[in-house]
Amino acid sequence: MTWRSDPGGPVWAPPVASAAHRDLCTDCGVSRTADPKRCAAACQFIKPDYPAMETKVHGRARDPARPDELFFGPFRRMVRARLAPARDGAQWTGIATRLAEKLLESGAVDAVLTMAADPDDRWRPVPVLITEPDGMAAARGMRMGYAPLLALLEPARAAGHKRLAVIGIPCQVYALRALEAELGFERLYVIGTPCSDNTSTESFHTFLGLLSDRPETITYLEFRADYHVELRFAGGGKREIPFLKLPISDLPGDFFPLTCRTCVDYTNVLADITVGYMGGEGDQWLLVRNDRGEELVALLGGELKTAAPGSAGKRAGPVKGFLINTARAAGGLPLRRMPGFMRGIMGWMMPRVGPRGLEFARARVEMKAVETVLHLRRAEPRRMKSMIPAHVWALVAPYDLRPEDGETRETS
Repeated sequence: MTWRSDPGGPVWAPPVASAAHRDLCTDCGVSRTADPKRCAAACQFIKPDYPAMETKVHGRARDPARPDELFFGPFRRMVRARLAPARDGAQWTGIATRLAEKLLESGAVDAVLTMAADPDDRWRPVPVLITEPDGMAAARGMRMGYAPLLALLEPARAAGHKRLAVIGIPCQVYALRALEAELGFERLYVIGTPCSDNTSTESFHTFLGLLSDRPETITYLEFRADYHVELRFAGGGKREIPFLKLPISDLPGDFFPLTCRTCVDYTNVLADITVGYMGGEGDQWLLVRNDRGEELVALLGGELKTAAPGSAGKRAGPVKGFLINTARAAGGLPLRRMPGFMRGIMGWMMPRVGPRGLEFARARVEMKAVETVLHLRRAEPRRMKSMIPAHVWALVAPYDLRPEDGETRETS
């Protein structure tokens, strides 16, 4: 299939094979390649080795002398950032797609492997190969659902592309890095976006239906660092919903799969650069991780406006509250619902006194670590010793969550 984006760059979406059945699978696309057995060596959910992979990609693992690397992985520097001007149709200001556009404009890569929207469903992601800068317009914005991005690595090679850029989420990037040497690309740039929770596109439509009586008119959704979800509607309407007023407790128990509730890499630590929002306080948040990440930032020149990231508030209280609710959910108990009048009060207070900037980002990473331990302990205890890296145990230790016998590789 070849799509043409406005104003006309080629976007190629070749067909992919069916997925092989896997437990704890996010369908990164490896199981759809000519050798689906690669999953055993590439999958983040089997036996990840982050210290070795970080050293392979960045030249070193996390530095204990730099405390934020425990949370965010190795990085050269972190900045708040935005494009000026922002790109139309971008989820934030368009940094990730503009980076890929510049790589194509400069001839540094032959193609970009990323996601575009299914022609029949704006929310369904479809993996595509883009070979002209104008085609990157098709990749702007957020999608929700599983998409076999890495299934197009072999078609990219078969088409003669030797220099490739990939925009991916953490489970896709871990597998890509595990297979990088075998793939044999002359040049590979990896632009990572953070990821916390995914679901099927069908389930996401259910969620949209809880947010609006006209979900088909929603054109944009974003979880923001000011504790609100922003919705935009066809025709120009806009709505902001405080996190505490979201209908999360009305979702089915399997809305978020076990993979996403046990992911240990929120911030995409194996990318050359991570482009996210959590530490941005309304702007985007860049983690430049290595030489190639610096090269990517340099491409943007004066288009990129940067500032030092801020940090405010304290995360301990919100993380403890999250732990209590997650423990109840993992044990099959209903979540405790805050009274309606309190939700309004807390919804007003959290953007003002809750963790903000880097402290907000640290809180989210700790919450994901808590979630990983509690849900694996309930659902797949035998996998804990292979799936949970040491840095995750370090993140949850301040909350008195510690490994039990047999839950670490050292004690197994």
